[in-house]
Amino acid sequence: MLQVNYIRENKEDVLKRLAIKNFKDAEKCINEILEKDAKRRAVQKTTDDLKAEANSIAKQIGELMKTGKKEEAEKIKLRTSEIKLKEKELDDELAEIEKQIHAILVTIPNTPNLSVPLGKTPEDNATVFEHGNKPVLYAKAMPHWELTTKYDLIDFELGVKIAGAGFPVYKGKGARLQRALINFFLDRATAAGYLEIQPPIVVNEDSGYGTGQLPDKEGQMYHVGIDNLYLIPTAEVPVTNIYRDVILKETDLPIKNCGYTPCFRREAGSYGKDVRGLNRLHQFDKVEIVQIAHPAQSYEVLEEMRNYVAGLLKELELPFRTLKLCGGDMSFASALTYDMEVWSAAQQRWLEVSSVSNFETFQTNRLKCRFKDGSGKTQLAHSLNGSALALPRIVAALLENNQTENGIKIPSVLIPYCGFDTID
Repeated sequence: MLQVNYIRENKEDVLKRLAIKNFKDAEKCINEILEKDAKRRAVQKTTDDLKAEANSIAKQIGELMKTGKKEEAEKIKLRTSEIKLKEKELDDELAEIEKQIHAILVTIPNTPNLSVPLGKTPEDNATVFEHGNKPVLYAKAMPHWELTTKYDLIDFELGVKIAGAGFPVYKGKGARLQRALINFFLDRATAAGYLEIQPPIVVNEDSGYGTGQLPDKEGQMYHVGIDNLYLIPTAEVPVTNIYRDVILKETDLPIKNCGYTPCFRREAGSYGKDVRGLNRLHQFDKVEIVQIAHPAQSYEVLEEMRNYVAGLLKELELPFRTLKLCGGDMSFASALTYDMEVWSAAQQRWLEVSSVSNFETFQTNRLKCRFKDGSGKTQLAHSLNGSALALPRIVAALLENNQTENGIKIPSVLIPYCGFDTID
């Protein structure tokens, strides 16, 4: 959530940045906020003046009572009663104005970094890095949804029977490959200095609000109505909320956490060939990395996280590319996002497997996640997160890219985790 004082002091810059995100109502929303903020400050000044008058009267009454001038003191007390009534009216008015400002603020996306490319669709994203050679497969190569049936790794139809479409059942070596990837990703994260967290997979409204899922993405989350809880779309939500309403020390930064969780997304409206097999699921496994960083260092941290994810993909021997997302393809809360995509040889297309984002103060303002600097001043930290990695499309690419006529080869780095080197 943007800060009102920042909007007030940097209106033109805010509008310029929101234009990068193609936010149509930017000028209307910003002007409404500034109008209400001016009114809020006027009401606050009147309230402060009345409090100052009340303090002055209290001193006068004290002096009059000391000198025995009770009648004069009683007359002045009448003004005190008037002030208290007026203060109550103004406090109610102030609360209502602040409520109105907040209602507008939560509808405004984060302002993107000025390096974010202009654009409205994924086609406008900028490729900033590409690694590896696209494999050439044998003539009868199959997409992963056929390979998983051939080798009895994943049963999509059984998942439909038990839960519905988008809830696959992993079996045998397919289940072991899932577990191997999770352990591999967690081991690499802890070796890189991330503290492993095993968080709840449901969150309350305050947590969803804190990281920006609410009120923006409630339609994409599964809601447990009787308890008013939400199944998490990513471990980012519970892990980042560890630091809600927390004041950190500057020396604590950066804080590095990682966590494995199942993730749940309704993906309403998704259909067609691009959602076949593992391409888009309602439930999937993911290891997430989260950092709480000093504002002066957060973009260095973002590059570090981006390079870390790239390192995982190199170890898995997957050809991949890194995209800097354009304004129209970024999330509501992000200031700058890199997407990592792996090449799916059988499908002949790129598959997104990770997003690494800097949210600057957008989440921490909602979370009230702050730190005390060297001078004792309290300021908002920056939050960042990244998929490291999401499993379904990693599995899809591993199966497709490594298939041979005699089976599917396992990348050497995973063999100690899997306990086998070939799926046949």
